[in-house]
Amino acid sequence: MGKGAGADGGTVISEGTIEDISKNPQSVIGPFLSDQYEARIRPVLQTASMFEKGTIHLETGTIHTVHPLDVRIPMGRLTVVTGVSGSGKTTMVLESLIPALKAKISGQNLPGHVKNIEAEGITQVKLIDATPIGINVRSTVATYANVHDELRKVYAKTKDAKERAFKAGDFSYNTGKLRCPTCDGTGDISLDVQFLPDVKIPCPDCRGSRYSRDAFDIRRKAKDGNEYSLPELMNMSVDQVMHALGGLKLVQQRLQVLHSLGLGYLTLGEETPGLSGGEAQRLKLASEMGKGQSDAVFVFDEPTIGLHPQDVKTLLLVFQTLIDHGATVVVIEHDLDVIKNADYIIDMGPGGGKEGGRIVACGTPDEIKQIDESITGHYI
Repeated sequence: MGKGAGADGGTVISEGTIEDISKNPQSVIGPFLSDQYEARIRPVLQTASMFEKGTIHLETGTIHTVHPLDVRIPMGRLTVVTGVSGSGKTTMVLESLIPALKAKISGQNLPGHVKNIEAEGITQVKLIDATPIGINVRSTVATYANVHDELRKVYAKTKDAKERAFKAGDFSYNTGKLRCPTCDGTGDISLDVQFLPDVKIPCPDCRGSRYSRDAFDIRRKAKDGNEYSLPELMNMSVDQVMHALGGLKLVQQRLQVLHSLGLGYLTLGEETPGLSGGEAQRLKLASEMGKGQSDAVFVFDEPTIGLHPQDVKTLLLVFQTLIDHGATVVVIEHDLDVIKNADYIIDMGPGGGKEGGRIVACGTPDEIKQIDESITGHYI
């Protein structure tokens, strides 16, 4: 299916055997199935320079099925924590490393099982996970990415808005005068069906746009020569709005970040609670991109779940952007493409449960694949 996502998808672009697909130039998945596919897209870092930007040193006692650990994580690098299911990755990263860093940063006592944590210069640690972004149906891609506020200001300056004395606040679908009175700006209504849970349907008056009919009358001529109302823009994808608008520097910058994160197919009005785990992870990153991050540790918990290999490549470029800005990136991952692109691997195991809980191997991907005890190494 494809060729792209959202408005650029929805078409069967190829079908057949794996061999057929790998040779089909129309297929997006084809190159990843061919013998010519090269997973490594990041520069290879030499072992000698791995820790030159600093070291995070974690020492722990026994917890759950994980033995005492002595872990060194290179700062300013991409570290991937690997191992079979149940090998102790989550315990080491989410139950030990993150709480220890947070405690050290805030001056609190370390968790009971953590003996020591050294992380000179680190002042913030951020877990970017796949949990939904809130439960508020009024939260949309545009509001979360701080695009909606800017667009409301722009539309308040139009001739149509001034003639009707509308201010920026009136374009809010939370409290503004221009929100749909039938659904109160939520875009849908609940039907009380006897003996069954309530059923939500698109609002019959605004048809899910969240806005009253008056909002559609306030139009602005865009850079592409067409006139759009704000509700129409909210129904367009990030990429479509980027193409249509011009001259709105701040809006374009924020939309460009979403595009760079591989989210260009999302509509501005899409509800954030309904995003997939991978989409939620990348949207959470939007506000972090482009900042100096030398004092920050970013932790990702299996960010490739549900991602196409092409999206994984985009994710790797996002990791690289964070690292270029000085960040330390730690990823719990099973995906081989991410593992092969690591600067440094910490491989847990060798098995799961009582058969795991140890650090089997540490090093570059080339070093890990030379270690017989590492199951991950066999697949690299």
